[in-house]
Amino acid sequence: MINILYWSVALVAIAFTVLVIYLAKTLKSLHITLDSVSKTLSGLERQLDGVTRETTVLLEKTNVLAADIQQKSESLNTVVDAVKGVGESVRGFNHSVQSISNNVETKLEKNKDKIAQIVQWSNIALNLKEQWNSRKVVAKRKSNNSSI
Repeated sequence: MINILYWSVALVAIAFTVLVIYLAKTLKSLHITLDSVSKTLSGLERQLDGVTRETTVLLEKTNVLAADIQQKSESLNTVVDAVKGVGESVRGFNHSVQSISNNVETKLEKNKDKIAQIVQWSNIALNLKEQWNSRKVVAKRKSNNSSI
């Protein structure tokens, strides 16, 4: 029975040794895998630092661009206000011109008969002037003919 006990202890020792050898291989493989993961994480950390720096620069440029757009928008608002003022001025001018035109048209309509009489008297005056000038010319010719 002691032999069996020795053989059992030897078998347990061999089994324990095999277990320790496989456990050592597993731990070594796990160590290699963890080293690879560590290197990968280091690379990712460097890449993340680069992306963070680029993002910071991009954010700064975006802020500058937003401020520039805000400033130009405010400038554009003053231009729009000025154009609006010009439009209102033109509208007022058009209203004034239309009012004057309507006023003149109304007065012309009221004084249509008087204007017609003025035109007739002007025509008569022009005809009289033409007759007067033609008589002068005829008188001048007669005086020139009689002096010859």
